[in-house]
Amino acid sequence: MTFTFTPATKEQAKARIALAGPSGSGKTFTALVTARALAGPAGRIAVIDTERESASLYADEFAFDTLNMHTYDPRDLAKALAAAAEARYDVVIVDSLSHFWMGIGGMLEQVDNAAKRSYGGNSFGGWKEARPIERQMIDALLAYPGHVIVTMRTKTEWVVQENEKGRKEPKKIGTKPEQREGIEYEFTIVGDMDLEHTLVISKSRAKPLADAVIRVPDETFGLTVLDWLGQGKPMPSSLDYRDQAIAHEATYAELRGLYEEVKKRGLLGAAVMDDTGETVSLGDLIVARGKDAQAREQGAGQDKGAAA
Repeated sequence: MTFTFTPATKEQAKARIALAGPSGSGKTFTALVTARALAGPAGRIAVIDTERESASLYADEFAFDTLNMHTYDPRDLAKALAAAAEARYDVVIVDSLSHFWMGIGGMLEQVDNAAKRSYGGNSFGGWKEARPIERQMIDALLAYPGHVIVTMRTKTEWVVQENEKGRKEPKKIGTKPEQREGIEYEFTIVGDMDLEHTLVISKSRAKPLADAVIRVPDETFGLTVLDWLGQGKPMPSSLDYRDQAIAHEATYAELRGLYEEVKKRGLLGAAVMDDTGETVSLGDLIVARGKDAQAREQGAGQDKGAAA
């Protein structure tokens, strides 16, 4: 393998935002108002709703399409993202990502089932088998060709605090998100919301939002993200690469070069639909097309040899 350094450039990326908070903190509303700012007047928003159609309660305030899910196999989320990409939604909201961790069919159930099925109940073996499923889901989220916003439930607990009058009173607060440890590292911007609907930015690669505290976030938050993202260089999306991969008569050399470019961009795990409508990873699609091209070219060469 050759390791070659090249000049760094800022790519015009898409938003990857995670909003965490307890029930009632305003995660869904904040996700929708942020999505509207990111999408713009003509943009389209899709909501993958695991919260029993709770997002639809805001249908009179926001224009969006919804997909209601009641079981939460992480592989199904990848398929839903592929369908959203195919439909060209500018922004996808996953409300909430926590269900794909602790809900019916989620990661914890996947691990438990794998442990019982193949490892005598040993959870370490279960994690070994199930971890690639989670990775597939995360890759699909990060490689989506539009903006992505996810909400995450946090565990709640009651604490006693002084109010503004100096009196002691109980207060419900959110603690750790109901997701795997370190999930926040996957996102560009992470914010924690409380029951006063205050958004505290705990992680941000966007300098204008670093350590920001925003009371009842409105579209200004999303517009700030959009302005920061817009300062980069436009780059092809996973759909652009998918279209190149299924182009008629693409050569093996072209597909091999495409694979290396997609690998460099970190998009091999992007969930896309092939020309039959099946959901596959972009990397697997390019490899399959490359094998077809190689066989086709080898066959053509043999035909020429026979004719000579």
